[in-house]
Amino acid sequence: MRSLKLALAPLLCLAALAGCGDDDDTAPDPAAGEVACEYAEDGAQAAREVELPPSTAEEGDDVPATIETNVGALGITLDAGSAPCTVNSFLSLAEQGYFDDTQCHRLVTQGIYVLQCGDPTATGTGGPGYTIEDELTGDETYPARTLAMANTGQADTGGSQFFIVYADSQLPPQYTVFGTIDDDALAVVEKVAAKGAAGGAPDGPPTEKVTITGVTLK
Repeated sequence: MRSLKLALAPLLCLAALAGCGDDDDTAPDPAAGEVACEYAEDGAQAAREVELPPSTAEEGDDVPATIETNVGALGITLDAGSAPCTVNSFLSLAEQGYFDDTQCHRLVTQGIYVLQCGDPTATGTGGPGYTIEDELTGDETYPARTLAMANTGQADTGGSQFFIVYADSQLPPQYTVFGTIDDDALAVVEKVAAKGAAGGAPDGPPTEKVTITGVTLK
C-alpha cells in the first residue's frame, strides 16, 4: 500500500506561488454571503487551458449537480457552506468544459475506498495550472458518499482532481470535503469498484473505464 501521502494524490509536487483569482476586482459582500478566494498559479502547464475562477464565491447554499459518465449519472450536492472556494473552482472548471471527456484514472480497493477523477491527462499528474487553499476544520471524516479534493500531500495543493468515497475510509483530515454523492451515484461507483482495478491490483486504473462526459447543474 502506498504511503497515505501518495494514496490520494499522485500529482506532481507543485510550487505554490502567490496568486489570486481572475481579473475581477469586485470586493466580496459579506452581507450577501460572499467570500474572497485565492487561487495560486502553480507554474505548471495546465492539462487544459482554463481561466482562473472568479475571486469571489457565494457561501451558504448547497448546489445540486450531476457528473455525467458513461456508466451512469452521478448526482452530487456541492457544499458551498463549508467549502465555497473549492465549489467555486469546481463549477468554474465544469463550466469551461475542463472535465468533459476525461477518465477517472484511479480506483483504490484496499485500506481506503475511492474513485479518483478530474485529470484530463488520466495520469494522475494533471491539473488546471493553479491550486486551491484548503478549506478544513480538522474534524473531517470520509464516510461513503463523500466528495473531496485530492492533493499532493502538502497543504493548499488541491487543483482539479477529486475523489469519490464509496465505502467508509479512514483518512487524516487534510482533504477538503466539498460535497456528497447521492445513493444512486454510490450504487454506480460500487459496481465499478466491484470489478476492481486493472490487473487485480489494489490501486490503479479501474477495470471498467469511467469517462466523465460533462458536469451539469440541476
